[in-house]
Amino acid sequence: MPALAPPLLPMNSEQIQRYLPHRYPFLMLDRIVEFEPRVRIVAIKNVSLNEPYFQGHFPGRPIMPGVLVLEALAQAGAIMILHEHAIGEKLVYFTGVDQARFRRPVVPGDQLRLEVEVLAWRSRAGKMMGRALVEGQLAAEGVLSCHVADRKP
Repeated sequence: MPALAPPLLPMNSEQIQRYLPHRYPFLMLDRIVEFEPRVRIVAIKNVSLNEPYFQGHFPGRPIMPGVLVLEALAQAGAIMILHEHAIGEKLVYFTGVDQARFRRPVVPGDQLRLEVEVLAWRSRAGKMMGRALVEGQLAAEGVLSCHVADRKP
C-alpha cells in the first residue's frame, strides 16, 4: 500500500471527530500537532476542572484517572490508523496495555502532550508505544495493543 500524506496540521477537535466515534465526555483529544503516517502522531489534551470525572476522582484533590490518560494515548493512535481508511468505515479497538507506568499525577490546568509511535503493524492489529508528557515531564507510558474492525451502523 502506498504511503498516505498526513492530514493538514494542526487538526482541531472538529476534524478529529471525523475519524473517531468518541464524543463528550469520552473524546480525549483536542488537537493533533504532528503526524507521520504509519510512524508517529502527537496530540494535545487540555485538562480542565470541568471534566466530569473530577467530581469523584478525588474530591478536594482532582487527579485525572490513569486509565483515561492511556485512553487518550489510544485515541491518538487510532487517528493514525484510521487515517488509512475511508472515514466512518472502521473502528479501532484498544485490546491491551503492557508496561504501563504512571510517573506523575495529571491535574486540572495541565496540558498533556500525547506521543504515540508504531512498534509493529499488520493489516488489522498492531502495537504502539505511548507517552504522555506534562511540561516535558513523563506522566504516563505504556505499550498499547489494538485491533481494527469494520464499523457497523
